[in-house]
Amino acid sequence: MPDDAPEAATHTRSGPATRARILAEANEQFYAYGIRATSADRIIEQVGITKVTFYRHFRTKSDLVVAYLGRQAVAERGWVQSVRRAGDPDGSLRALATDIGAASCRPGFRGCAFINAAAEFPDPADPVRAAVAAHRRWMLDEFADIAAESGAEDAHGAGRQLMLLRDGAMVNGYLGDPSAVADSLGAAFTAILAKATST
Repeated sequence: MPDDAPEAATHTRSGPATRARILAEANEQFYAYGIRATSADRIIEQVGITKVTFYRHFRTKSDLVVAYLGRQAVAERGWVQSVRRAGDPDGSLRALATDIGAASCRPGFRGCAFINAAAEFPDPADPVRAAVAAHRRWMLDEFADIAAESGAEDAHGAGRQLMLLRDGAMVNGYLGDPSAVADSLGAAFTAILAKATST
């Protein structure tokens, strides 16, 4: 599509709606094919907009990647908060393990979007890595809160161990046997909490 060609009449011309369509396409393309492997031109073509319109919403591809990770973070935080069971840390971890196992078995699962992004952007000063780090801090705090609910003396240390298990499960779900993830992760979570509360 030429840069100055009019956009398809079937698409809304609303700014927020166009931005949402760009983000939705980026979400699909980045997760399925990788961030560096997906060009801005491909997203522009798939959405059916001009380059001018794209760059009006995202000045750089890096801005789009950060927005994509922001969208992923909102979704993951909503999911974690939806399965948290106040006063029932074991139940919270079982629900997380079950859902991670279910996600691992879905077609197109490629592991954790944040781990994948970090692998593609090795510079810790990159805005993409900053977005990854911010979400991972939030996730670690959630695990530490769950450990604290269980009565762990070192809740932050137990949270780090739970986070390591979560990361390993996401990678294993992509590279290993996804059907075994939920049970193995649930058992490992339980073992960490039992050890953390028995000291």
